[in-house]
Amino acid sequence: MAASFDAILIGAGHNSLACAAHLAAKGWRVGVFERAAIPGGAVKTLELTEPGFRHDWAAMNLSLFAGSGFLKQYQQEMVGHGLAFAPVANCFASVFPDGRWLGVGTDRAATTQRIAALSAADAKRWEDLTAAFPDRAQDLFALLGSPMNLRAIAYFGWKLWRRRGVAGSLDLLRFLLSSPRAWLTETFETPELRATLAAWGMHLDFAPDIAGGAMFPYLEAMANQAFGMVLGQGGADTVIRALVAMVTARGGVVECGAEVSRVLTEGGRATGIRLADGREIGATRAVIANVAPGALAGLLPGGSGDARFDAGLAAFAHAPGTMMIHLAMDDLPHWAASPALRDFAYVHVAPSLDQMARTYQQARAGLLPDAPVVVVGQPTAIDPGRAPAGKHVLWLQVRMVPGTILGDAAGQIAATDWEAAKGPMADRALDIVERHAPGLRGLIRARHVVGPLDLAADNPNLVGGDQVCGSHHLSQHFLFRPLRGHADGSTPVEGLHLTGAGVWPGGGLGAGPGFLLARRLAGN
Repeated sequence: MAASFDAILIGAGHNSLACAAHLAAKGWRVGVFERAAIPGGAVKTLELTEPGFRHDWAAMNLSLFAGSGFLKQYQQEMVGHGLAFAPVANCFASVFPDGRWLGVGTDRAATTQRIAALSAADAKRWEDLTAAFPDRAQDLFALLGSPMNLRAIAYFGWKLWRRRGVAGSLDLLRFLLSSPRAWLTETFETPELRATLAAWGMHLDFAPDIAGGAMFPYLEAMANQAFGMVLGQGGADTVIRALVAMVTARGGVVECGAEVSRVLTEGGRATGIRLADGREIGATRAVIANVAPGALAGLLPGGSGDARFDAGLAAFAHAPGTMMIHLAMDDLPHWAASPALRDFAYVHVAPSLDQMARTYQQARAGLLPDAPVVVVGQPTAIDPGRAPAGKHVLWLQVRMVPGTILGDAAGQIAATDWEAAKGPMADRALDIVERHAPGLRGLIRARHVVGPLDLAADNPNLVGGDQVCGSHHLSQHFLFRPLRGHADGSTPVEGLHLTGAGVWPGGGLGAGPGFLLARRLAGN
């Protein structure tokens, strides 16, 4: 074998790098091997349109990382390696067909006033939720930051019972099981406020009627108002560059253009990896695979030795796909509802719960949605250095779309292959935005459209363009992510571990799967 490491990590996404950085800080010699030309996975910033216009390839919002346990421990070191954030005060907004809009930001009075213009009762309810959030957040963040095993869950439940009693504990459980629609309709009377918050569920495969999705609209709304949002200064890849520097500063290796073809095993234990170029590299303590759960079988041709585990990973379900549209702009959109919308990091075009539910069902049925949710990211409103002086970039997500096209819900796009369909589908999305921002197309200098299969080709973890590496529905979340008994990333093969968004606590840029695994392996 070639060089040997204490731990080898397959893939250089942010979870792998956070895991490697913590292990290296604990004295482990680590090697990270990535098939792509640059590290980062879905977290990359590239000049996709014209020189000087820096576009976040997929992930843009760094709020979860900014609030993560990993950064709390390593912030000074990461800043020393160049990590820089761009704080956001005007976080997210939604626009509606009748010309109204609603936005949430750190100015609590301004947000409440916007809600009050729609409903005095909803404004009062919003104030009540805001006042209760610090106390409620203790429970939710404790759960989301906890290892997901029976002992940890029992300890969390005991502490919750001590704090809340039986009634309070059951109320929290009911909330965790609720769909976005159930919670939003029993909480607010205004369709616009319900839709503004429900749009966040679509980021995580929680359409309005999916059980277990209420927590995400709630947390996004309350956390954005309380703490603001965070983008990366210059691009989301500020996190990746700092993590790579942390690893290499301690003698670790991050090698790109190095595809792993097999995990080597001996006597039921992982002993290293084989690269596509034929090199074999040993690992004395751990092999850590940051791959979609269903892809692990390709690295273990003989299987794990546990039929239930292998079948469970093979059945791991993915969310519908996403399409990205990257635009180089002469100016930000001129939003018809209000010029104030130009200051928001995100503007959602998702006008109702019913429309979001229909879009989701169309995508699940293999149809190009007739009116997809469009997330308009305006990063240069906050971080102007991502574009030449006076120019801008727009970051558009089209949610949801099918990975495999079976037809078009609108009956207008005949193509069923993404290479031919992504141009017309991008035009459909831009038409939707332009209805709320007249003259949008006249501001576009260049565009780069990324279909769901382009995302998957760049990063196989994004199966079918699923940006969260697996549905977060209750059947494969919490103790069941990726399957019962393995939410800690363990596998039946000794020394082989899973990490990444397919493992608890799941998708997003919080580095939770990587950091929790590294702490378990290192003992702290």
